[in-house]
Amino acid sequence: MEDVDNRYWQKAMQSEIESMFDNKVWSLVDLPKGIKPIGCKWVYKRKRGMDGKVETFKARLVAKGYTQKEGIDYEETFSPVAMLKSIRILLSIAASLDLEIWQMDVKTAFLNGSLDESIYMMQPEGFIEKGQMEKNPDEPCVYKRIKGDKLVFLIFYVDDILLIGNDVGVLTSVKEWLAKQFDMKDLGEASFILGIQVIRDRKNRTIALSQASYIDKILSRFSMQDSKKGMSPFRHGIKLSKEQVPKNEHEKQFMSRVPYASAVGSLMYAMLCTRPDICFAVGIISRFQSKPGPDHWTAVKHIFKYLKRTRDNMLVYSGGDLIPVGYTNSDFQSDSDSRKSTSGAVFTIGGGAVIWRSIKQSCIADSTMEAEYVAACEAAKEAVWLRQFLIDLEVVPSANKQITIYCDNSGAVANSKEPRSHKRGKHIERKSSFKGDCSKR
Repeated sequence: MEDVDNRYWQKAMQSEIESMFDNKVWSLVDLPKGIKPIGCKWVYKRKRGMDGKVETFKARLVAKGYTQKEGIDYEETFSPVAMLKSIRILLSIAASLDLEIWQMDVKTAFLNGSLDESIYMMQPEGFIEKGQMEKNPDEPCVYKRIKGDKLVFLIFYVDDILLIGNDVGVLTSVKEWLAKQFDMKDLGEASFILGIQVIRDRKNRTIALSQASYIDKILSRFSMQDSKKGMSPFRHGIKLSKEQVPKNEHEKQFMSRVPYASAVGSLMYAMLCTRPDICFAVGIISRFQSKPGPDHWTAVKHIFKYLKRTRDNMLVYSGGDLIPVGYTNSDFQSDSDSRKSTSGAVFTIGGGAVIWRSIKQSCIADSTMEAEYVAACEAAKEAVWLRQFLIDLEVVPSANKQITIYCDNSGAVANSKEPRSHKRGKHIERKSSFKGDCSKR
């Protein structure tokens, strides 16, 4: 291996092999007649801290899965992870109740899995022993244990674990129990989760989530670190459509060198984690990944310029009341290709946004009232999940109350209270019955 960090990689590789032996991942046997073995390769990664410095060197020995055939060598192709909105909700609760937030990492997590096929590695099963913790029915990667006034929450994201609770002794015992079951690394108080910096002020009961380091990284990756700073994520009056494809050979060659899909994916991760302010803009540019043109790429760069100006913006949970509130809105037939409208919604808890979305509607609205009503209906679906999730957590006093959703269209509000009462909403039936049922709950 020719690398300045050769000795660190060698140590990481040796650690991986030892972990495989300890977990009895495989055993050496004679190759059965007629069986073609699947090759393997080493995958290397430098794991960096919030300051960008290398903390650990990781080496993973993996099978060349691209030689496998579905249904023969494998069935499942994914690992369940906690939804980011679930993590944000629990962090908001932790800020309000002044709970401890600790973090652990499962070393070589996939080596602990039960294999249905002899060559396919699945996510480890059995992290939690029956009777120890209770799985959340609305979020399978969130577990809880409440005994008296002592509570513990576990959040799993592949090999990353968050422990949230109100008793240091109980949290310590849970960590010790996990360490006995698997080879764990104790990361102490959570400060960096999935590339998100967690900044906590316990005196004022606030938790702030920042992706400044991640934004610097993607700006550099797409050569936007020296660009001008943008005032907004999307320029007013700009219309993008599928007709804005490369028109000539020069534009085709230019766009062939543009990493459009990678840029959209990088922006989308920032949007999903901590940046609801770019949600609408990212939703628009993501519609043109199959055949983007120069105008689409200009819109992507405009979002990068905006992120450069706002890199230090953070999502803050102020530790106030835990009453969830929803807000919904919609434009009207903004999509130039389909004439469909775009729905938007955001839900806040503890003064900060925990859920947000911006999505093109599945139907063509005939009026602004209908567009707003459809957006409110989609928000109501999210409210149903949020309310049930909070009820299952058993720590939010107002969880059983109805969630208020604010809509700025009086016609849509009237139609939700009295379905089909509006002359422009006579044809809206299925969605009105669902939303009306939600309002009764």
